[in-house]
Amino acid sequence: MSLAERIDEIYRAESRRVLATLIRLLGDFDLAEEALHEAFVAAAEKWPLEGVPANPRAWLVSTGRFKAIDALRRRGRFEEVKAELVNRHVEVTAANAARADDEIADDRLRLIFTCCHPAIDPNVQIALTLREVCGLKTEEIASAFLTSSSTMAQRIVRGKAKIRDAGIPFVIPSAEDMRYRLDSVLMVIYLVFNEGYSASSGKAVTRSDLSGEAIRLGRLVVELLSDPEAIGLLALMLLQESRRASRTTPEGDLVLLEEQDRSRWNQGQIQEGVALVHRALSTRRFGAYSLQAAIAAVHATTSEASATDWGQIVALYDALLSVHPSPVVELNRAVGVAMRDGPAAGLQLIDDIVDRGELADYHLIYAARADLFRRLGNVVEARRAYVLALAKARQEPERRFLRARIAELERAAN
Repeated sequence: MSLAERIDEIYRAESRRVLATLIRLLGDFDLAEEALHEAFVAAAEKWPLEGVPANPRAWLVSTGRFKAIDALRRRGRFEEVKAELVNRHVEVTAANAARADDEIADDRLRLIFTCCHPAIDPNVQIALTLREVCGLKTEEIASAFLTSSSTMAQRIVRGKAKIRDAGIPFVIPSAEDMRYRLDSVLMVIYLVFNEGYSASSGKAVTRSDLSGEAIRLGRLVVELLSDPEAIGLLALMLLQESRRASRTTPEGDLVLLEEQDRSRWNQGQIQEGVALVHRALSTRRFGAYSLQAAIAAVHATTSEASATDWGQIVALYDALLSVHPSPVVELNRAVGVAMRDGPAAGLQLIDDIVDRGELADYHLIYAARADLFRRLGNVVEARRAYVLALAKARQEPERRFLRARIAELERAAN
């Protein structure tokens, strides 16, 4: 591995950790982001001469701090913040030294709870955390929220300003206060995982760095606050992640669930996930994440696709709709009904969603509709629906899959 590749690897692994610590140290998002950039520029200049330090993260934090001090000095604000910077540096150093004994001191978890402070609008909370904690691009976050990039950029700017102007502290709240913020925190982790498990756009189906980060953060929240829904979310992520190796071909093409090689599923993650599902459900205080995890557990513990208990899955979707009604849940339930009762039954439910004008920009509703028409032998309607799905899809492997389906139908029609 070349030094440039090593620096890129360190950036992917450490940049968000370094940024979170710099935000805590500097108390300013924009200054911390500038310091992070300057620290990696310095690394690219110095490491070829001095070698990669034993602790790259500590080196980057220290360098970033001094770069920020230099920037403040240039702006004429150095003296007024010098003492505070020194005090914060001592605090961070102590926290880092104690981290082996207290994983709760993780700066990214602190940053999540800061971004999810109740003084910040919920939509802004999630957007800000996805951007600052996990490094998603504004365009990626906008895609997850089905909104424009400019709107999302404005939300992020507002969130930073609110934290600065309101003096929101960079701390993990008490257990009592934490419960008020937990819903937003779990939603953030869920969206990060979804972006990693099924990237909203681009050349790859998945981004393992994001899903792995979400699972790590999920573990921290469970350790910090043993809440049933936090447990359920961790279970859901582990069960979904267990299928990663079988979800694409070596060439990067999409493999549907029913066609996946189940021998490649990660049994360790499945066992842990199933145990967590039982733990969450046993509390009788579970919600949407735990029910989704229970659905994932049915799939994960079925040896072959033909043996799937679709009746149980539909029943779980019924329960999920009662606690978390949404058109996406309705769509997933409709697919379960189609597998249990036949394509025509599922198609009627999907058409009901379409007739209401919901999910109009959601490519998967058209892909599901196309698949059911294909199973019914209606080539014309199947092709029409696949073309609509292709027009909406932005992930390249999904687009290749949809184009292949269209070509397959066209060959069958000739």
